[in-house]
Amino acid sequence: MLITFKSKAAAEVTMYKEHARRILELLHKDVDIGVITSEETGNAIKIIEAAVNESKVHPVSEIVQRDIDVHHNDTVDDNEHEKIETVSFSARAYPLLEMLHAAHKMQRDVMWGV
Repeated sequence: MLITFKSKAAAEVTMYKEHARRILELLHKDVDIGVITSEETGNAIKIIEAAVNESKVHPVSEIVQRDIDVHHNDTVDDNEHEKIETVSFSARAYPLLEMLHAAHKMQRDVMWGV
């Protein structure tokens, strides 16, 4: 499923719900519908940039944790491992981060699911 982020400050940003979820959870936002108000954009930028920097410091641990989350859950224990993703968290977060920078500068909200 896709999520489209909208703001009057930038072009729309569309990403897979699975990838947006990680970013939105950092911001304590619902993945299905929500808004990052213009007042919240500055703090959102700081939080996402900190997560991007952390993912660059510990790229292997991020991949391992994702593999654990995917294959060891409540319903099944699957020991087959997925191919390692080549797209980093920072690359996935970049378009939304750029939108947040523009929204912060122009004092605009960022919305999704509306």
